[in-house]
Amino acid sequence: MSKARKGFWIILGLLSMGIGCVGIVVPVLPTTPFLILASFSFAKGSEKFHNWFTSTKIYKNHLESFEKDRSMTLKTKLCILIPVSIMLIVAFFMMKNIYGRVFIVFLILTKYYYFIFKIKTIKPDESLKRDLC
Repeated sequence: MSKARKGFWIILGLLSMGIGCVGIVVPVLPTTPFLILASFSFAKGSEKFHNWFTSTKIYKNHLESFEKDRSMTLKTKLCILIPVSIMLIVAFFMMKNIYGRVFIVFLILTKYYYFIFKIKTIKPDESLKRDLC
């Protein structure tokens, strides 16, 4: 991979991590999706950055359980689903095109299907127990 591409992935990872960190403080901004994007970007851009990111407290608190066994707490799921759903619903009502509206409904349904049936819901104390073991 070229240096420019690696640089792109590292910059995208840093931006995503920054937005994710802001999302920790600002309740309306989802944290986890940006941190997932940061993890993916660092993995594509640099092993050194990826190793650094996976050793941070931010990663361990917000993503480690998801990457280990595809699980999240109900609070984490809701913190992702609610803001994104609100944005998609606003886009739905602003959209005049019927095909665009159908696509937005498809996105919402797909998102909820994935989060309900593909990502295991765990209790908050279960994620802590795994960290202690």
